[in-house]
Amino acid sequence: MSVLVVTGTGTGVGKTAVTAALAALARAEGRRVAVLKPAQTGVGPEEPGDVDEVTRLAGDVTTRELRRYPDPLAPEVAARRSGIPPVRPAEAARAASELAESHDLVLVEGAGGLLVRFDAEGATLADVAWALSAPLLVVAEAGLGTLNATALTAEVATARGLNVLGVVVGSWPAQPDLAALCNVSDLPVAAGSPLLGALPEGAGGLGRDAFLEVARAGLSPWFGGDFDAERFEKGLST
Repeated sequence: MSVLVVTGTGTGVGKTAVTAALAALARAEGRRVAVLKPAQTGVGPEEPGDVDEVTRLAGDVTTRELRRYPDPLAPEVAARRSGIPPVRPAEAARAASELAESHDLVLVEGAGGLLVRFDAEGATLADVAWALSAPLLVVAEAGLGTLNATALTAEVATARGLNVLGVVVGSWPAQPDLAALCNVSDLPVAAGSPLLGALPEGAGGLGRDAFLEVARAGLSPWFGGDFDAERFEKGLST
């Protein structure tokens, strides 16, 4: 795949850490990687954003941010309040396509969930993925409530003609509760696609070398890692 769209079941589920892990593994294989953030919200002009965090964790990757809005709100609301033009799906798709011409892998990281609005017309990340004919990776939470959010995300994605590649738990707790333990087997059912990884909580606070090892252990061989969902589930029951 040359373009992969990374979405989440909501805000704060670990999309940036997963994006960085994907980038780190691809770089380790010698691939040229680019990360596109169509809309960054809640960050001032001189503050580091999500693409800067990806660079810190993954190393030498090309990054591009189309629009930055200071308010920590959904992109459409933040754009309206700031007076800065909204991101249009065609613009984001064009930027990803341009990056794909000179890179082996382009990761498009959304803001919030799949249907968070970019503009007043209701355009979303789903429209960007559709325009690119790109597969979708869903980043989900581990615990209670994640099954419904994951099922809703996957269902609307499928209804819009998108290919849901799989689901990754963005922050696996050091001490998982009963809901999290049960969700390991239930998340693939909710997503209608396989569990392709689980990154440990706090992974984003690691240094680059340690993060690469965590990425390798926490992501599927599809992405260059060693994660095996069946082995992971068995390990939790011992």
